[in-house]
Amino acid sequence: MSPIRAIALISGGLDSALSAKLVQSQGIGVLGVHFITPFSKYGLEDFEDSPAYKSALELGIEIEAIALGEEFLEIVKKPKFGYGKAMNPCIDCRILELKKAGEILKEKKAQFIITGEVVGQRPMSQRREVIKLIDKESGLSGMVLRPLSAKVLSLSIAEERGWVERDNLHSIAGRSRKAQFELAKQFGLQEFSTPAGGCLLTEEGFGKKARDLLDHQPDFGLNDVSLLNLGRHFRISPKAKLVVGKNDKDNKRIISLAKERDLLIHTDNLPGPTGLLRGEFGSQEMNLAGRIMAFYVHKADSAEVPLIFIKVEDKKREKTKALAINRENLEELRI
Repeated sequence: MSPIRAIALISGGLDSALSAKLVQSQGIGVLGVHFITPFSKYGLEDFEDSPAYKSALELGIEIEAIALGEEFLEIVKKPKFGYGKAMNPCIDCRILELKKAGEILKEKKAQFIITGEVVGQRPMSQRREVIKLIDKESGLSGMVLRPLSAKVLSLSIAEERGWVERDNLHSIAGRSRKAQFELAKQFGLQEFSTPAGGCLLTEEGFGKKARDLLDHQPDFGLNDVSLLNLGRHFRISPKAKLVVGKNDKDNKRIISLAKERDLLIHTDNLPGPTGLLRGEFGSQEMNLAGRIMAFYVHKADSAEVPLIFIKVEDKKREKTKALAINRENLEELRI
């Protein structure tokens, strides 16, 4: 095998797998890297269940999962190059990932970086001029090889120096994926996810919750992001939000994420969800939260539902009862 080595960004999608395979097939050693953000569908704890891990396994390459935490939140809050259709700061995200990949490149003493980007496939981050911008902003101009679109892009250093044969790379462009599926068939690749399947910020519903968080709590942290993945969310007031669990797993996770100034809400000796009220709230917001909680308890509409309010900071418990809010008013509050 060639002493030349490359770092491949493995997303779990087909394009990144094909790109790694095209370079690997030229006798070059490939190390996979997968970045996990607070908005990834798989975290470090279940990475081995992720499409990225399974893709690397099929390729027969090592893969390292790297978490991007607070620094990623900062670009979500204030992306230099804006958002996509939802709350996805794709250009800023790619720049950050490539900067990190550049650090790994030096650490592993590898020679270049591989990505699965295809010119014109995504309108925000994969236009020709944006690809050039991303390379420049990350400080990696010439160091990134995009095997699927190499022939419609400027020569990379890997091609100039003969580490890879340009003739064995491709000129795929646009949104059609026919060429990629044909290549996958040739290579016998089966482990890959759908495009953009790994980032919650690209999803419209999740994007609304993320936008609401940014609008009402611009200093949000990782704990607040973890809550976005759970339950049903309601904007009680400009400064208060209620999260209501959908199942027992949600309920337990909500309890584990409760912070000192939060209010936990449980049903009293009755099966039902767990609620978490966060922000600045008083009796009016607590009453409204109680009515929303009551809506999700299987009980006669006209009956009051017994609830327990628990202040997290001092564990003080207050018993109360609430009539369920009507569905129309509930939907007006739903994020």
